[in-house]
Formats: sequence, C-alpha cells, structure tokens
Amino acid sequence: MASPGSFPVRELVIAVAVAATAAGVSACRREPTAQAAPETSKAKPVAIETAVAVEEPIARFLNVSGTLTAQEQAEVAAEVAGRVVSTPVERGTAVAAGSVLISIAATEMDAQAREADANVAQIEARLGQAPSEGFDIERVPEVAAARANRDLAKADFERVRTLYEKKLVSKAEHDMRQAQADSADRQYDSARNAVEQQRQQLVAAQARQTLARKAVADTIVRAPFAGVVAQREVSIGDYVTRGTKVAMVMRINPLRVELTVPAQYISSVGEGRSVAIQMDSYPGQTFTGQVRYVSPGVRADSRALIVEAVVDNPKGLLKPGLFVTARIEQTAPTPGVLVPATAVQTAAGTSRVYVVAGDHVEERIVTLGQASGERVELSSGVKANELVAVGTTVTKLADGTPIVRQQSSR
Repeated sequence: MASPGSFPVRELVIAVAVAATAAGVSACRREPTAQAAPETSKAKPVAIETAVAVEEPIARFLNVSGTLTAQEQAEVAAEVAGRVVSTPVERGTAVAAGSVLISIAATEMDAQAREADANVAQIEARLGQAPSEGFDIERVPEVAAARANRDLAKADFERVRTLYEKKLVSKAEHDMRQAQADSADRQYDSARNAVEQQRQQLVAAQARQTLARKAVADTIVRAPFAGVVAQREVSIGDYVTRGTKVAMVMRINPLRVELTVPAQYISSVGEGRSVAIQMDSYPGQTFTGQVRYVSPGVRADSRALIVEAVVDNPKGLLKPGLFVTARIEQTAPTPGVLVPATAVQTAAGTSRVYVVAGDHVEERIVTLGQASGERVELSSGVKANELVAVGTTVTKLADGTPIVRQQSSR
C-alpha cells in the first residue's frame, strides 16, 4: 500500500494522458477562428443617364369622359295621307337640305289644288282686278257704277235745291230729287259692302288655295337639313297617314360631345375653351373641338356639370354614340416641375424617381401631375434643377445604389 500523502504512479500516468488529450481537442476547436474572415466586396456601380428636373409653364387640362351625339336628329313624318310611290334613299344615304326622302301619290291633292285655283280666279274676275294688282274697292265695277249714280243724283239735287230757294220749282220736285240722292248714296254704300264681302271670300279662297298647294308640295317628303339617312321606315306601296314616321335624318358634321365634369372643376370650364377628344376606335388620333354650352345647374344625382362641345367631322369618321375621353383646356399655363417620363417608375399605384446624390441615388416617392408630351409633371418629391435617373437602367436602381453617370439630357 502506498503511504498516506503519496500519489500512485499509475494514476499519475493516466492523468497526464487525459490532460494531453483535452488540450489537443481544445486546440482543434479553436483552429477555424484563428483564420481571418474574407472581406465582403463592394456593389458594382450602375451606369445611368440623367436629366435635369426643369420648371416650365404647363398648359393645364381637365380629363373627362363623354358621349358623341348628332348635331341634329329629326324623325321626318308625312304631312298628308296617301300611297308611297317612290323611296329614292336608303340607310346611310348622304342627303342635302331639301333632298327627296319619299314621294306620295298626288292625284287627289292636284285636283284639290286646281279647284282652289279656279275659285280664286272666279272671285278675282268678279271683282274685275288682276291678281298682280293691288286691291282698290273704288275700281270694282259695281262700286264705280254706284258712285257715279250717287254723284249724279247729288248734283241734280243741288241744282233743284238752288231753284227751289228761288221759288222756281215746286217742293214736290225738291223732295223727289232729295230722295233720289239719298237712295243713290245708300246704293253706293250697299255696293261697297257687297264688294267687301266678295273681298273676304277671295281671302278665304286664297287661304284654301294655299293649303291645297301645300298639300301637293307635301306629297314630296324632303330632308330638313343636310346629313345622313339613319333609317327609312316605309317602302313603295305602303299607305301613310299624317304624322307617320317615314325616315330619320342625322346631321353628323359637326357633332356634339356631351361631357360630364365633376362639380369641383366648375370654375375651370367655360364657353370657348379648347377640347381635345380621343377614342378607342381611332387610337393615336386626336380630334379638336370647342366648348359651346355649359349647363346652368349641377345634376343632383351625380353632383356633376354637363358641358357640351362641338367637334368638326368633315370625313364622317366620328359616329354618334361613341364613348370618348376629352381634355378640356382649363386656364393659362402655370409653372410646374417636369422630368422625362422614363424617369418615373410606377408600381402598385406608387410612383418613384431616383435622384442623383453624389456617387449614388436616392429613391423619392413622387406625385404625378400634368403630362406634357414625353415629359411628366412632378407635383411633389423633386425640386427644380435636381438630377434624376432616366432610361431603361432605372429599373435596376434602388435606394442607395452606387452609380456612374454617362450623360445628361433634358
């Protein structure tokens, strides 16, 4: 046995071996941390084009929508009853004012017109005056004869009265001549009254003559204005009555465009303002017009103002009923900050540009304003004279991206 306080040789050897093993394991665990970590390389700069944000006067426009309508649209109806004998137009036929749309048999109307002409001629012959002459009642034969008799009777009575005052004729002679003068005067008045009645009969006959002639003219239904036949409602052989719709005519040059303007922009529109109109039917084309009418009131249901503009349509490209978008000129140009449209990136309703700040770019959230050709106004987010990134490389940028400027453009 070992004495107290002594350490057995076997245990000592084991302890030394265990210690050496522990030291080796520890050294193995620390070896990786002793090596230096590799350095992260910096991001490669992006080559970009830039443009200066400039402040310029901008023409202000109000963007609205509306519908094209015909300048005039008439549902033409027959004025007389009769059988349709001619239909020289079809749908789509261009017509001038007064062009024939349909014809109605005129045999009965012609007969009535001839009868009316005869009645007028008869009364005019009775009155003894040609139609071209002005009416003078004293020139009518009956009146002229009655006037002559009256004048003769008055002259005879004046002579007899002078003789009676000199006691050269009897009172009976005097009274007889006076009665003859009074009778002649009454006959003259009666003749004038009879002729005046005939004169009124002539007026009535002339009125019937006018109606008869109008009935003859109305057998030809004509276009009320220049335009296009939108619909023909009757065919040869149809019997029409007064008021029967026979055709629809539209005037399509110029056209009207009815626009709906939100109430908050009432002060921005007025008669005479320029209007630029576009539609899906003619992509890339712009038609110009002018505001002609501004409603005096706002619709209660939509709180919107109705504005009507007139648009020239000489080639007939525009059609009534088409939906259009329009830009109404608002006011005189006012200053605004403009950048090329390629500087703006829009995603999920948020627009941003990248402003040059030394050797990198800063992301700016912006508010878009009025477009002006290939440039767009920035209402907020960018100030005048700041440099912004433009072109196709903008999609590669993020806030803080290092850059290399290639060139500047306006």
